Amino acid sequence: MSDDAFDPAQDGARMSFRNDMSYGDYLEMDSLVAAQKPQSDAHDEMLFIIQHQTSELWMRLILHELSAARLAITRQEHSQAFKMLTRVARIFEQLNNAWDVLRTMTPSEYTLFRDSLGNSSGFQSHQYRLIEFMLGNRNQQMLKVHQHREELHARLLAELEQPSLYHVALRALERELDITFPPACFRLGQPHQHSDAIMEAWACIYKSPEKHWAQYELAEKLVDLEDYFRRWRFNHVTTVERIIGFKRGTGGTSGVKYLRRMLEVELFPELWNVRGSL
Repeated sequence: MSDDAFDPAQDGARMSFRNDMSYGDYLEMDSLVAAQKPQSDAHDEMLFIIQHQTSELWMRLILHELSAARLAITRQEHSQAFKMLTRVARIFEQLNNAWDVLRTMTPSEYTLFRDSLGNSSGFQSHQYRLIEFMLGNRNQQMLKVHQHREELHARLLAELEQPSLYHVALRALERELDITFPPACFRLGQPHQHSDAIMEAWACIYKSPEKHWAQYELAEKLVDLEDYFRRWRFNHVTTVERIIGFKRGTGGTSGVKYLRRMLEVELFPELWNVRGSL
């Protein structure tokens, strides 16, 4: 083995950052790694905190991408929108993989710090709620949990006042086929409800994909996104059941029973139901 120590400076690497922005400066690393503040002495609380903080960071990126994709579809910039929607699906894949890390924590380990959480719960995540609202699952009852934070409550209300991602996709579908859907299909503050008219329109796209390629690809991007989103929800349920069983959630929900009900929610029902009619 050579006694010569590797000197990165010889390869041109900058070694002094007294007057320049460094990696840690750019990423605000001091703030980032200081944001974990366990409320107990339990070893596994750090895992629990980082799991949820990183999930929130990924959700921050999801919101960034969905906002841009919605605008791109409105502007008929389909290629750009497809890239962003693909990225969102891959982010959900990343979030799915993260559950595998959390599942290394046993029920015994979780009970050592569960009381330290108080009434805090992922159910209270405003970013998750924004994602649901942007995708079209708009349950106004969910606003109540955010009333104590006026700025977050206002942001959620503002989202309800603009078209969802699915709304703008349906407008694009109208333009493509030169049709008009009933006004009820575009209710801003309400969850999307299945429409036979919409399903028939998507059927036209799937029966002639070569004629309507952009809408055909948009449909599949939306299905892909919801597919990964459903997997994330399913993995959430199984992880919670594995760690706490059927106890009530810290936020007051019924825990696993509540999460299982959420598995039944369809974001883009016509795109799933049309498959049986082709």
